[in-house]
Amino acid sequence: MTNETHSQDDQPSLLLVDDDETFCRVLKKALTRRGFEVSVAHDVDAALIMVEKNAPEFAVVDLKMPGSSGLVLVKRLKELDEETRIVMLTGFASIATAVEAIKLGATHYLAKPADADQIIAAFEREGGDEETPVTPQPLSVDRLEWEHIQRVLAEHQGNISATARALKMHRRTLQRKLSKHPVRE
Repeated sequence: MTNETHSQDDQPSLLLVDDDETFCRVLKKALTRRGFEVSVAHDVDAALIMVEKNAPEFAVVDLKMPGSSGLVLVKRLKELDEETRIVMLTGFASIATAVEAIKLGATHYLAKPADADQIIAAFEREGGDEETPVTPQPLSVDRLEWEHIQRVLAEHQGNISATARALKMHRRTLQRKLSKHPVRE
């Protein structure tokens, strides 16, 4: 895919969905140079309208955007075409969202920043990597808290009020914790 030249008619279709317009512009240009016909949407609702007309062969979907989560789009893309290869991108990586993305049909899950070559490599992966190194250090308490919140949030389908009740936490406190980036390990 990376070294092939395609005529306009046989370029593989790729849907790029991210609310960061600058990131989309740069990534679209890079993916177009690598032989894809790229369509862009900046939220899940706009993307859903696009995919109902024509399901793409490939999709790069941001997890966290205004409105619906990218997980909603992953599920719908797989319902429309089981063969669609989907890479979930996020600056808010968590174990819970990675597991859900894969369960819903994502091919791979990448933490931002990711470039076009990493995304294409993720599309081409067929399975897991048994050589992935196991981290010798346990997660920090802050990271464990982040992961727990993400897991409970996923269990409540993204409903912040229900999640706050389940965690026995004030809703505003939960919103404040969710607005922070996850702790890097």
